[in-house]
Amino acid sequence: MADLIRLLPDALANQIAAGEVVQRPASAVKELLENAVDAGTTDIQLLVKDAGKTLIQIIDNGKGMSPTDARMCFERHATSKISQIDDLFALRSYGFRGEAMASIAAVAQVELRTRREQDELATLLRIEGGNYLGQEPVQAPVGTQVLVKNLFYNVPARRNFLKKDETEFRNISEEFLRLALSQPELSLRLEHNGSALYQLRPGNLRQRIVAVMGDNYNSSLVPVEENTAMLRVKGFIGKPNTARKARGGQYFFMNNRYIRDGYLHHAVMSAYNNLLPEGYHPAYFLYLELDPKKVDVNVHPTKTEVKFEEEQAIYAILQAAVKRALSQYSVAPSLDFDRETGLDGLDLSLKPAEQVKQPQIAFNPHYNPFTNPAGKAPTASKSPAPQRKSQVAGWEQLYEVALRNERQEQLSLSQPTGTDEPSAERKPIFQLQRNMLVSSIKSGLLVVDQQAAHQRILYEKYLQQLKQGKGASQQLLFPESLVLNKTEAGLILELRDELQRAGFGLEQEDALHWLIRGVPAELGSTDAGGVVRNLLAQYAEHQVHELDALHEQLARGLARHGAVARGRSLAEAEMRQLIDELFACENPYYTPDGQQTLLTITLEELQRRLGGQ
Repeated sequence: MADLIRLLPDALANQIAAGEVVQRPASAVKELLENAVDAGTTDIQLLVKDAGKTLIQIIDNGKGMSPTDARMCFERHATSKISQIDDLFALRSYGFRGEAMASIAAVAQVELRTRREQDELATLLRIEGGNYLGQEPVQAPVGTQVLVKNLFYNVPARRNFLKKDETEFRNISEEFLRLALSQPELSLRLEHNGSALYQLRPGNLRQRIVAVMGDNYNSSLVPVEENTAMLRVKGFIGKPNTARKARGGQYFFMNNRYIRDGYLHHAVMSAYNNLLPEGYHPAYFLYLELDPKKVDVNVHPTKTEVKFEEEQAIYAILQAAVKRALSQYSVAPSLDFDRETGLDGLDLSLKPAEQVKQPQIAFNPHYNPFTNPAGKAPTASKSPAPQRKSQVAGWEQLYEVALRNERQEQLSLSQPTGTDEPSAERKPIFQLQRNMLVSSIKSGLLVVDQQAAHQRILYEKYLQQLKQGKGASQQLLFPESLVLNKTEAGLILELRDELQRAGFGLEQEDALHWLIRGVPAELGSTDAGGVVRNLLAQYAEHQVHELDALHEQLARGLARHGAVARGRSLAEAEMRQLIDELFACENPYYTPDGQQTLLTITLEELQRRLGGQ
């Protein structure tokens, strides 16, 4: 029987490896940008066409390569960064695996121009689908230019899995921004389809954050600085009042390498304890510097996951650094136990009677509320005063639904049709702590969470509107200006059609400035710009692209924003309407996030709790 095991051809092996290293155009951009930084560049230009599918071009002014190194860099596991295993624990460079260039060349048409300062001529090298086509001397400035054309042209299955251009380019932009935030001293430029989107000048970290994220970040940043023998923490965190419901603007850098780490994120969030509403996330840009021997970066080919040798100690230092920053800048309350807080604001050099300031209140002793300006008593109105139209204040747009007869008969909460008089069948209903609705039913008590119930009602309505494309829109008297950062600007282009289907009226002024002319009717007076930003951040976090799943995500987000607030007083008519519409829902028992909307307490349970038989 013939032997079965054989070595794979180099071209096939490289294509397989490329599937792990180069998953999409943004993966190639990340590797090429990091190579440019490792080459000592001070200026990087990134030119992209068709979201990287047609062209990715990186131009840097780094130290360049010799003709031999230019040829060697496309071999698998060829690198100048390490030579032995111990070097992995002394890394200061981005790259070290020696896989990126070979993987990119295996699935694209690549041209490399590179020249060192001591060389008179540059070298031009061409590779297509992993096949070496030739090398020749050419004229070129010092540095390196890499052109990646027609990515995945020879792997059509992988190319078919790519998302639409807006999505792929957003991922490219995110990789560009991560590098920009980690290297504020570099000059960086990003161009897409001939339009320059970023032109970042060298500066300090705060200037770079504002340039990348938007001018609105300038006033919300709190500096963080902590130095210990083990770890140095620096950077900026956002003030609690600028936190958002969905994640976005959270960045960790370890020795200037962008990383993701849920454990460190928890450390930051715990430092904000009691300063943020539930479910809100602050922005942060935190840079950790520690001995490379204390961290393993060789966990995943993307190099965004790391393992720390003493992660508990790092957690404690990071948490303390954020807490201290919040306290120092009067963001978090700090207590001085040596001071009598009741004496704040008093001048102790004055006598006690002089320290107390008498209130200065002016009043008109001749004012008579029962006379009009002419001095005549107002005449009584012959017609009754108009009854207050509604106390719903924001619920006017709750949609009408057909009540389900069997559920209404079970609850008997609604007023019988055709009469304005109370009925013996009409069950009493009241609001508990401005949060719960309570009424009696045949088997005992019904308790409804008013906010959770309204979320379920709005979710089903928004979902129906998104699927049908008939979202009701309420025009704003004064359009609201929306200033986005570069990441959000890419996201809104992807979501614009669905947001308009939901009822948002959006008008683009330029790349970063939009006008909101209308909002979904049920949002009422909610901050429209904040809602849009949160929906964009939620979309970016969950990476949902299937249409049905996207509709569900948007409906959930809009329902959370539009739902009645806890602690709000409701009139009896509002309470009855809310319960009726809840039981007209397909699933009245849970919110779209799985929270229970109601519960029943039977008479037997009440008697048992009271010690009855």
